[in-house]
Amino acid sequence: MKNIYLERLDVMLREGIDNEEELHRICEMLHPAVLGLRLSELEPEDAKAILDRFLPENQAIVLSHFRKEKAGELAELYMDEMLADIIELMPHDDRVDLVKQIPEERREKLLMKIEEADREDIMRLSLYEEETAGAVMTSEFVTLRETMTVEEALVSIRRVAKDRETIYNAYVVDAYNRLTGIVTLRELLLYSGGTKMADIMNTDVVFAREDEDQEVVANRLSEYDLIAMPVIDDHNKMVGIVTFDDVMDVRKEEATEDFHKMGSVGLMNISLSDAPVKTLILKRMPWLLVLVFMNIFSGAGIAYFEDTIEAVVALVFFLPLLIDSGGNAGSQASTLMVRALATGDVKIRDWFRLFSKEIFVAITIGVIMGVAVSLVGFFRSGPEVAFVVALTMVCCVTVGSLLGMSMPFLLQKFNFDPATASAPLITSLADIAGVLMYFSIATWYFNL
Repeated sequence: MKNIYLERLDVMLREGIDNEEELHRICEMLHPAVLGLRLSELEPEDAKAILDRFLPENQAIVLSHFRKEKAGELAELYMDEMLADIIELMPHDDRVDLVKQIPEERREKLLMKIEEADREDIMRLSLYEEETAGAVMTSEFVTLRETMTVEEALVSIRRVAKDRETIYNAYVVDAYNRLTGIVTLRELLLYSGGTKMADIMNTDVVFAREDEDQEVVANRLSEYDLIAMPVIDDHNKMVGIVTFDDVMDVRKEEATEDFHKMGSVGLMNISLSDAPVKTLILKRMPWLLVLVFMNIFSGAGIAYFEDTIEAVVALVFFLPLLIDSGGNAGSQASTLMVRALATGDVKIRDWFRLFSKEIFVAITIGVIMGVAVSLVGFFRSGPEVAFVVALTMVCCVTVGSLLGMSMPFLLQKFNFDPATASAPLITSLADIAGVLMYFSIATWYFNL
């Protein structure tokens, strides 16, 4: 469904903004996320020219929805005082991301212009390692004491609600700020005002440790269908919460990272549309060069069986078909296994069981494909070539599939990312194996 306000904004951006009232009305009708993504597509100077027309609190909301690298470019155009005011008004996790985009030589000076409480919060959240729960959490959460009554809890929530990212879950802590339970806003509304938190809170809390991997935390939050999950330190003290929108961002980042790895592309911290030609070349070239040298082994295999090829020239016709089939089967198996490992659906201990299953699946697929290709081989080159081609097809598909499903397990066993078992890598290995099997079977069958 088309967004008429976004379309009108696009028209104004193309033709020039000559009606300030209409611009404000259009921007008010657009969701901040939509407006932020649209403005982040503009040149930083043009985006700032529009944002300057709004109050700092509105700029903060829109800027929190910019792509990280674009937000950093835009921040370079602000004076320190104005940027400090905007940062103070941003969600706590988003403002940390923005501050990290600012060059270090300017960052220290900028932080000194931010209110002390906000500055300490930013510095504390910035200390967490990237891709951990601490790095994606926010410190905007509601805490209650065990001794509070429902009435006191509601008063406390009402007092801080405006400055919290979510108020649907309140976290009960003791005098040392250690997490002891959780209570929902719904439960607070259902119980009488004099009921104590200790009597209604749920003590079986699903939580994350501050140093846990962000993908593990994202999977856990999704598994339990939570809108937010508390994050605690080594002393069980509450340090933040990870919210559902943070998890969606993590999922997107992790999926993008895995796709890049499976495509043998280096990790890019910039969008494809904004990436310069030089960056794209440098990210894609290394693996392609590695694969070029790997494929030399395929050429060496063909050269080794030169006599076999000269004796039965018809074998050459089926070579691309056979090795491509093995590579495709391996890519399929690798993709399924990488995804299963990423979601936690399978563990390393499941390898033997899955390997046994994959043998049956691969042989069955190989036999069906072998019968199909044997018909082509029979009508083109006779029954002898048809038999060699059919037998090779079974071997190529089986070996390729087993290689594809096993490689991710092997990589994870040695603490490498399973996604590195990319389609090009599996295909190249399957190609080498396919060439050797094909001509070995042909040499044996024709007694050459």
